[in-house]
Amino acid sequence: MPLFLITFFLLYGGMHLYAFLKARTALVLGRTASISLIFFMLVMIFTPFIVRISERHGFELFACFMSYTGYTWMGLILLFFACSVAMDVFRFLIYVVEFIFLGTSRFRRSNLHYLKPSARLSFFMTLILSVSFAMYGYFEAWDIRTEKITIETPKIPEQIGRLRIVQISDVHIGLIVREKKLKRVLKEVKMADPDILVSTGDLVDGQINSLEGLSEFFQEINPRYGKFAITGNHEFYAGLAQSLDFTGKAGFSILRGEGLTVEGVINIAGVDDPAGKDYGLLKNISEKELLAKLPREKFTILLKHRAIVDENSLGLFDLQLSGHTHKGQIIPFGLITRLYYPVDAGLLKLMDNSHLYVSRGSGTWGPPIRFLAPPEVTVIELIHRRHWP
Repeated sequence: MPLFLITFFLLYGGMHLYAFLKARTALVLGRTASISLIFFMLVMIFTPFIVRISERHGFELFACFMSYTGYTWMGLILLFFACSVAMDVFRFLIYVVEFIFLGTSRFRRSNLHYLKPSARLSFFMTLILSVSFAMYGYFEAWDIRTEKITIETPKIPEQIGRLRIVQISDVHIGLIVREKKLKRVLKEVKMADPDILVSTGDLVDGQINSLEGLSEFFQEINPRYGKFAITGNHEFYAGLAQSLDFTGKAGFSILRGEGLTVEGVINIAGVDDPAGKDYGLLKNISEKELLAKLPREKFTILLKHRAIVDENSLGLFDLQLSGHTHKGQIIPFGLITRLYYPVDAGLLKLMDNSHLYVSRGSGTWGPPIRFLAPPEVTVIELIHRRHWP
């Protein structure tokens, strides 16, 4: 956790320094304006700390205000950084082409000169783009989509025929995701009419205030074979005891290194997120040993927050359901998640008829913005088939 915080604030602070230098160059800021902008940016950089301290001391209204302000700004500065870097790369390429043709083609060079925006124009073009993207991303964060996948397998009993699993992930109920957003997520769940509902971690957020009354919305959903949940990293950040209490009140059976066969129909196993190790609360159980105890003739679902496949577990589960990535949520994080995980969203077929499905998440972490990564509720149809497809 200390290493994560140091890395985060170095990168986030670096983005602000970059943005400040861009603004000062483009706007020719005086001393007073520069100091004011530096002060504002420092407050925004340390907003996560300010929110946590305010929340801890009972200043919930102030914590909510700072959370919306600071995290909306975070989304904006990330988009500004990405757009500005893209603009700098474009300007650099123009310089390179000019250098190559210098003295050999004045006509081409003069034409390229008009394509190269000034520092001032570049700043305002980037600012307009990033604000536009942020506004679009705010509305996209409310556009909860239902993603449907179908898996045919002989492991679903013929008398059952079809089993519908609905997955929610990374809802992040807390200071920003509240009643209105939660109702929209659960509306999609109800419309899907699940046989089983699963939550693959981060149901609550690390920044939370009173969750009183929110668990009751989940109690309206009572699938035939039950509701199951696992911990994500934010369950530990928020405080494991209150996170598990909320999840339990919402009607979920919490699987922490546990597996079971549900009414002789399907196996479901779940593991803790590795973040619990930092708090000494991780139930560190071998996935291979956990899954090996379950009857192999039954379809086995493994709930695991992070989209990482344990090679030792391959062949012992049929479908791993994960989240965590948010598909990056906002540029440039989407590029990072694609590099780090085998798949940052969607279905990936593995060996031995196993599959990995990674949800984009149903809510938002931090900024109430999603850009080209809309939230989702996932519907998985398991259909009986006599032989493997």
